[in-house]
Amino acid sequence: MGSIKELLLEVLYSVIPITLVILLIQVLMKFPWADVAQFLLGSLFVGAGLFLFFLGTNIGVVPIGEMIGDYLPKTGKIGRVLLIGGLLGFAITVAEPDVQILATQVDQVSNGAVPKIILILAVAFGVAFFIALALFRLIKDIPIKYVLMGSYVTVFTLAFFTPSSFVPVALDSGGVTTGPIVVPFIVALGVGVASGFGGRRSSFGFVGLASVGPILAVMLLGVMFGR
Repeated sequence: MGSIKELLLEVLYSVIPITLVILLIQVLMKFPWADVAQFLLGSLFVGAGLFLFFLGTNIGVVPIGEMIGDYLPKTGKIGRVLLIGGLLGFAITVAEPDVQILATQVDQVSNGAVPKIILILAVAFGVAFFIALALFRLIKDIPIKYVLMGSYVTVFTLAFFTPSSFVPVALDSGGVTTGPIVVPFIVALGVGVASGFGGRRSSFGFVGLASVGPILAVMLLGVMFGR
């Protein structure tokens, strides 16, 4: 019961601030009350949807992520761990609403030059590869600072060869993978794998690494489409 109350408060903290700001703007700019009432009704639905979504995530996504993560090290085969982790990362990214929204907007703005499905697949492959890389780092106990430094040096280097119009899209692609589906699952997966080593490994940095993959993938996409 306590966790439900905490979840409800978390949703209220997310929805109430923007609602108050819109009401303040209405007072200052005199927007039609009919539009404001429609916004308030939408905010109510958003709050209810977020509550049910987060409740489902806590009940289903997080526990299964931890279970899978705890099981993978017991297989004793690094290749299998990396493959399964990558496939899970790919699937969970395709299901991420933020990724779908970004891909739709880019498709519309580019007039179909960058198809929605191509961008989604590029982002998903990027997340999949870097989740596998994060798992490899965790298993081999490689300091995360070296992996992050190498990744971002690659990002900045590749930015010189990427068309300028693709660079902001690439950076946004890294941001949308920190959405409400991907993050809980990745964190749970990392915690589960780390727990298989009896506390001798840390899963910190999983989300940070996973967000680098889409940036590189979309930049490479820009190199190909920008020719």
